[in-house]
Amino acid sequence: MEEFDLSQQMILSLVVREYVSTAAPVGSKGLTDKFSLGVSSATIRNELARLEELGYLTHPHTSAGRVPTEDGYRYFVERLMGEAQFPAKNSA
Repeated sequence: MEEFDLSQQMILSLVVREYVSTAAPVGSKGLTDKFSLGVSSATIRNELARLEELGYLTHPHTSAGRVPTEDGYRYFVERLMGEAQFPAKNSA
């Protein structure tokens, strides 16, 4: 099982939580709009692509967001499930 840096762990955790919550593929723009991540959607896209290369995420078609694979869910349950919730952006 891969060891991810904090950024990759955070993004994988958010994708799994959002996908379970909405049952819709999760995109980089959706993550940056909903959460205060402190990075651009392009940075998130790069991390999503890396997680996909490693087999932890996939996407139903080219223009869709990502969804967790079986390995993505397994990593989440074994390593990330107990992590604290990430702060949502304040709506003003």
